[in-house]
Amino acid sequence: QVRLVESGGGLVQAGGSLRLSCAVSGRAFSRYAMGWFRQAPGKEREIVGAISWSGGRTYYADSVKGRFTMSRDNAESTVYLQMNSLKPEDTAVYYCASRPSDYSDEYYARESEYYRWGQGTLVTVSS
Repeated sequence: QVRLVESGGGLVQAGGSLRLSCAVSGRAFSRYAMGWFRQAPGKEREIVGAISWSGGRTYYADSVKGRFTMSRDNAESTVYLQMNSLKPEDTAVYYCASRPSDYSDEYYARESEYYRWGQGTLVTVSS
């Protein structure tokens, strides 16, 4: 019963900030690599960022690098996506995903590598 629940989406003006949360329940969280993806209307789902189980290694898509930051609180089984300097083109449904970690502390940037997905949370950035 691994379950992922995103929260924190909403409406924000361009230049503003939002913090998304993804809470994981059902299994030990500390050994799960996590990813953030998004899908805008009429577009394919794309990687936003990925974080290893320890948080020690991260990956960010070029489109969000320098503006978005991931972090995780393994004690609370939650991963966060801090989004700053938001742009209208950031408007999308944002999804978190999890993957049981291998022995190495890796991140995963392909959606096919993830086992569990949240329901998504909508972020709308107005101009």
